[in-house]
Amino acid sequence: MHIVCLDLEGVLIPEIWIAFAETTGIEALKRTTRDEPCYDTLMRYRLDILDKEGFKLKDIEAVIGTLDPLPGAVEFVNWVSAQTRLVILSDTFSQFAGPLMAKLGHPTLFCHELEITAEGRIADYRLRLPDHKRKAVEAFKSLNFVTFAAGDSYNDLSMIETADHKALFCPPERLIQERPDLRVAHDHNELRACIENALQLA
Repeated sequence: MHIVCLDLEGVLIPEIWIAFAETTGIEALKRTTRDEPCYDTLMRYRLDILDKEGFKLKDIEAVIGTLDPLPGAVEFVNWVSAQTRLVILSDTFSQFAGPLMAKLGHPTLFCHELEITAEGRIADYRLRLPDHKRKAVEAFKSLNFVTFAAGDSYNDLSMIETADHKALFCPPERLIQERPDLRVAHDHNELRACIENALQLA
């Protein structure tokens, strides 16, 4: 039995925070897990900026509504789902992901939750559990799944390292240099080939 575990942003959909930064002109919000390996540090940084600028959830939702999956992502998700099991392991939030997951055909998603005030301000966030991507892959392995994992950022490394088969997807050059042991897929066709080779789905 096989299972494919994928990151979401940067693999199947655009980086939501970068899209919001480009819309609002706030360059500081372009910082992602490609730049800051500590997710808690990154999120505290983001929430401080939102509070300072007075942005609410509805402002981010308006930007998300303009986004589409990355080119080739829908076809790729359809192919994986037709071949084997697919689960998305993401550090995004259910309040952000909903519209884009609908465009991907609603694959299974494990992510986090935002705490929203009555006024619509993002007050805090709740992790499903720390390092949930790695722990999910470990759980699948304990259920005798042969696991494949891929992601694009530092926060994906623990699940990638835990998986039986693995790849980086369009990672930053710094990560490629730091982890020459990991195979790199530069587009969804190459990622499909990685999965086919690893799980013998061809």
